[in-house]
Amino acid sequence: MSAAAAQRPVLHLLSAGAAQGLVGRLQAEVESACEASLAARFGAVGAMQELLLAGEPCDAMILTDALLRQLEAKGLMLAGSLRPLGRVFTGVAVCEGQAVPALDDDRSLRAALLACERLYVPDTVRSTAGQHVVRVLQTLGVHAEISPRLSEHPNGATAMRTMAAEARPGALGITQLSEIIATPGVALVGRLPQGLELSTLYSAAVSAGARDTGRSRAFVARLTAYEHAALRRTCGIEE
Repeated sequence: MSAAAAQRPVLHLLSAGAAQGLVGRLQAEVESACEASLAARFGAVGAMQELLLAGEPCDAMILTDALLRQLEAKGLMLAGSLRPLGRVFTGVAVCEGQAVPALDDDRSLRAALLACERLYVPDTVRSTAGQHVVRVLQTLGVHAEISPRLSEHPNGATAMRTMAAEARPGALGITQLSEIIATPGVALVGRLPQGLELSTLYSAAVSAGARDTGRSRAFVARLTAYEHAALRRTCGIEE
């Protein structure tokens, strides 16, 4: 490694797993534009907030818009730096090559859940999608029956990777659509039926503790730029 490369600044990102695919696709570009190496950690939004509060190095964050605004109000995000990234829906996945269930309405989703052998989900306490899965199971009246079949993971990306690796016949996964799209070995069935779907707005912001606010602002600007709208949609993040 050259002396210049060794001295290159590091930009620390704490991000919801829903944005991992997008950040990965844009990493080389933003590192070049910001003249910094990106050190990113991804996970459930609650877990990322816990890391921030515990003093984890953080120059920028990508979380749900609602949570970022709460952090901004507490002085933990730089005032006025928040920029919307886009909306992500919660979806259903199967392992590649497996039968695809119907998801036309509540009744068909309920039948698919009752028939599944294992349901892979993110953290049901600290993740946006995981909390919603619990609400859906309760709404459909199958929470008690499905709970023993839950395969719960720290975040949706881990849940999908585990689902793909285990490749269990009859398995289903529910998490943010962007995490399903980004995982080889699983296939997106579709969004949850109308009335049970979840649309979550994610945003990016500069941390109040950022060591270089100019560089961090540039990162947020590149990630949320209009020119990347098509790529965001490809990654499962809609306007």
